[in-house]
Amino acid sequence: MMAQNGTAGNHGLEGDPDLQFLLVGGELVKIRSSSWKKNRFFKLQEDCKTFWHESQKVFKRNQTFSIDDIDSVRNGRQSEGLNKHTDPRVEEQCFSIIFKGRKKNLDLMAPSSREAKQWVNGIQKIITNMSNLSRQQKSEHWIINCMRKADKNEDNQMTLKELKHFLRQINIEVDDTYAEEIFKKCDKSNSGTLEGSEIKHFYDLLTHREEIGVIYGKYAETNGQMSTTDLLNFLQNEQREEVSMDYAEHLIEKYEVDGTAKQKKRMTIDGFLMYLHHEEGSILNPAHKHVYQDMHQPLNHYYISSSHNTYLMEDQLKGPSSTEAYIKALMKSCRCVELDCWDGANGEPVIYHGYTLTSKVVFRDVIKAIKDYAFKTSEYPVILSLENHCSVDQQKLMAHHLISILGDALVTKPLGDTMPTNFPSPEDLKGKFLIKGKRLNKLEAAFNNNNTVEEDTVSEEDEAADCKENGQKAKSKKSKIKLAKLLSDMVIYCKSVHFNGFEHAKDNQAFYEMSSFKESKAFNLADTSGTAYIHHNMDKLSRIYPAGSRTDSSNYNPVPMWNVGCQIVALNFQTPSKEMHLNQGRFLPNGVSGYILKPEFLRSLSSQFNPNTLTKGPWLQRKTFHVMVISGQQLPKINKDKHKSIVDPLVRVELYGVPADNASKETHYIENNGFNPMWNERFQFNIQVPELAMVRFVVEDHDSTSQNDLIGQYCLPLTSMQNGYRHVPLLTKRGDVICSAGLFVHLMLIDAQ
Repeated sequence: MMAQNGTAGNHGLEGDPDLQFLLVGGELVKIRSSSWKKNRFFKLQEDCKTFWHESQKVFKRNQTFSIDDIDSVRNGRQSEGLNKHTDPRVEEQCFSIIFKGRKKNLDLMAPSSREAKQWVNGIQKIITNMSNLSRQQKSEHWIINCMRKADKNEDNQMTLKELKHFLRQINIEVDDTYAEEIFKKCDKSNSGTLEGSEIKHFYDLLTHREEIGVIYGKYAETNGQMSTTDLLNFLQNEQREEVSMDYAEHLIEKYEVDGTAKQKKRMTIDGFLMYLHHEEGSILNPAHKHVYQDMHQPLNHYYISSSHNTYLMEDQLKGPSSTEAYIKALMKSCRCVELDCWDGANGEPVIYHGYTLTSKVVFRDVIKAIKDYAFKTSEYPVILSLENHCSVDQQKLMAHHLISILGDALVTKPLGDTMPTNFPSPEDLKGKFLIKGKRLNKLEAAFNNNNTVEEDTVSEEDEAADCKENGQKAKSKKSKIKLAKLLSDMVIYCKSVHFNGFEHAKDNQAFYEMSSFKESKAFNLADTSGTAYIHHNMDKLSRIYPAGSRTDSSNYNPVPMWNVGCQIVALNFQTPSKEMHLNQGRFLPNGVSGYILKPEFLRSLSSQFNPNTLTKGPWLQRKTFHVMVISGQQLPKINKDKHKSIVDPLVRVELYGVPADNASKETHYIENNGFNPMWNERFQFNIQVPELAMVRFVVEDHDSTSQNDLIGQYCLPLTSMQNGYRHVPLLTKRGDVICSAGLFVHLMLIDAQ
């Protein structure tokens, strides 16, 4: 019974030739460097979910990794390693497996291009298949998988001892009497082991969701089941959805698992659970999953997902620089990346964190990687923020690389035939790259060809000057750098200028001239002149960057910057942190496009909004937010190595927005239950400016002696949240989904009385 259930990975792929190929396996060359290339045998195991490969390490003869650990598979020599250590002639035979989190890429070479294709196709099919498995099915095969692991002697029977081991695997601490009780209840044949249908019964006892039974029971008024009318009542009264009978019918058609019930247009409790676990039952409004905002407004009317020191994988003193870091940021739909450019040894410009020990990466390679990955997650424009420290000769080479690699996608002149007075929209700029940097003259010069100067001096970027102030190279006045005309002419809509106050900017700065603000300066301006900052951002762009003193690449809170309308709030994407969770949440809706339209009151010239004082105005929409944290499902064990470690989970609900809306409340912790903890705790929050509010759910493992460990988190804008009974997915600290885990909550956002 267990063997058949385990092949969730091949569900719908039975007999697929690529899958069969993986199950047989084959020799591949594993490549670590130009000299380290070794043959290793790889194959997919019978569960269609785990890969096995031989290893020469004494203690780890058999190594495995799971499909769940894989982020993506890449055809050809697309990873940094393969690019460096293999010959272009073997392009077709190469592929790499990219893992989530910090696990190193696996660079491989197959004996032929045909086999390389089969490996890549096969793995991609299983990944797609796994992600299509609903959370409900996922949690099912998760259970079955664990059962198989616990069935030590593989006889498809489980003794009490194996059962206890199994319970520990799925995070349930049971005292012996309780374990024996479940066991006896299920062991109908009194054989001392559970088999076949008894294991299924045991599983049902385990997965029973009492809290959902209660909700279902309240609305299932048609012979113990939900009719279309019952379901519609539930959707309108509990979920506060304005939907029709047709929609209720559609849900039954889509989610009911029992054929007879479906024919009668009824929903059983299993179908109801299915619905609650899918997007219609999720906390994120499905209408906001895709691009739903107006994308035809000027570029500066949007928040733009932005990264700082994009080339770094770790910290900014000695961490490695890598093209991989750009790929990761772009795949997370970051739309503004930073390139610190310096003269390289053999005439080729390089990118690294100047004056430090971070490793260097070739400018040309970075531009190639950016070209390949910029528009995979989002088709909206990418801004390349250049911090230029190069000699004129290498600047000319930079310009040459940008033109030859990016081609037509690079914006090298204003859109239209006349001098623009405003930014184009994200829609106008789809698939395009904008260069942000210094420019020798005004943009008007692009329309008259009498500017013959080949190079001239400009003051260096503000951030570059800041870096030096941090004692790395103290200079009293800002350095001048020579700028090549070729590079200068590519700067169209994002010309870097020094900020000299809002009044000065209003009178002297053109719309395309933008300033970068160090976090301390920006926070100060937001505190003391919030409204002026907001108006400055109505026709110009502002970029904020972390203080140079954050050598550990930590982050600042982006919310106060968004509150005053700053668009390019640059964070260290390479550092998993609460601030990055907020960024991920902020850019989660609108198709994860990296662009979010700012609220009307941050765009309208008549607005007198100030986040700190909250006078009356369209921004003030007082709401009461009721949250009931009901239960958790399958929370992962934090410390997998500690055999007996079971989590003691608690949930914290945090609100971020204007200062008056910042708040946080937490539940009590539940001892020794990560499998199905029940809190049933109610919280109430008062909200003044819902359009700027974000809500973050944090699940932690309570520890009385040290800091609590993070189990999982999820963040989204309050305006993209659905009311009613909802499941909340959970993400790791790095922002990856934890497959089977989740929270079950009841939410109600209503106008304040």
